Amino acid sequence: MRKKKVEINKTTQIGEILNLNPNVKEVLMGFGLHCFGCPMSQMETLEEAAAVHGVDVDLMVEKINEFLSK
Repeated sequence: MRKKKVEINKTTQIGEILNLNPNVKEVLMGFGLHCFGCPMSQMETLEEAAAVHGVDVDLMVEKINEFLSK
C-alpha cells in the first residue's frame, strides 16, 4: 500500500505535526521550539510559533516537509 503524502503548511498546528511523526521534534527544536509539553503549543500553528520565536516560517515549513518526506 502506498504511503499518503502529507503536506505541512504554515497554518498546520504543531500538535497535528507531532501526531504524524513525533520525531519532527528534532526539526522544531532546531528552530528554537522546545515547549512540546505545554498544552498551548499543541494548538499553536507553525506561523504563530515562528512569530513568537522570531524564525522564518517558510524555511521551517520547508524543513519539516523535507523531514516528513524521508
